[in-house]
Amino acid sequence: MSKTNPGNFFEDFSVGQVIEHATPRTVTEGDRAVYGSLYPTRFAIPSSAAFAAAVGLDPHPVEDLIGFHIAFGKTVPDVSLNAVANLGYAECRFLQPVVPGDTLTTTSEVIGLKQNSNGKSGVVYVRSTATNQRGEPAIEWARWVMVHKRDPEAPAPDSVIPELATVVDAADLVVPAGLDFTAYDFEAAGEPHRYDDYRIGEKIDHVDGVTLTDPEHMMATRLWQNTAKVHFNTQARPDGRRLVYGGHIISLARALSFNGLANAQLIAAINAGAHTSPAFAGDTVYAWSEVLDKAELDVPGVGALRLRLVATRDRDESMTLRGDDGKYADGVLLDLDVWALVPR
Repeated sequence: MSKTNPGNFFEDFSVGQVIEHATPRTVTEGDRAVYGSLYPTRFAIPSSAAFAAAVGLDPHPVEDLIGFHIAFGKTVPDVSLNAVANLGYAECRFLQPVVPGDTLTTTSEVIGLKQNSNGKSGVVYVRSTATNQRGEPAIEWARWVMVHKRDPEAPAPDSVIPELATVVDAADLVVPAGLDFTAYDFEAAGEPHRYDDYRIGEKIDHVDGVTLTDPEHMMATRLWQNTAKVHFNTQARPDGRRLVYGGHIISLARALSFNGLANAQLIAAINAGAHTSPAFAGDTVYAWSEVLDKAELDVPGVGALRLRLVATRDRDESMTLRGDDGKYADGVLLDLDVWALVPR
């Protein structure tokens, strides 16, 4: 009997199934350093312990997405090792800052299943929660992923498609304890723009681009202990190409958004997300954002911007999300809807 784990296929999942994911992961200062070497991130809070302490965050938190990627990576061997593609996210909330020394453990519950019409794969919906070493929830999210079937002849399960909120209500955003932007240092942060300087409907071209390479995206994906075959094994896809982990595109776009949104210091929630087109080494990634909504929060000096963060293959100065047919425009790689905390 084999002792190796081939991963779960679509027919291995059942609604209500709870999966305790292996390998708790302790966050270190090394994660912060490697993240900064992979992505052009310059946000002041995760970059400067002194800046973070001045706005009430001591100890010094790492980038929000470091915690997300680590927590997400825990789910891959059980949920998406045999995935065709990760399809989307919803109801993701960052419940407290992650700091070096925190150990994250992730649990998932299967909340939906739907077999595809071709009978060869199906969509699995899961809700995952990452807790720290004290058992406190740090991050929670739902996602759905297309997974191969082991046996195309296996009977289809009853379809269950969960109802997921399209937007996290601003009242449900969790502001880190102690956060206070009333003495915010705009010069140190890099830009003067605050909450009132942004208007709903405004689009921001983040200008800069980064060309993807196989070594960088594979190193990033290994850092999060994400073992999905399609990111590493050229034999895992018919075209023989390594698919770039969608989270790599998210972090790259988030880092590029500094130019124009330097004061969007913390991600409070990911409302929705879709990896709309595959990315590969050699693609050059640009990003733009649209302000979708604003919310005043009952926290000193803190407001929230709801932002659509779009990553594209090559620069699109027109910042077009969809064509006249309603489909995503050519070159759109990522459509991510987030709440970010900014000074007021």
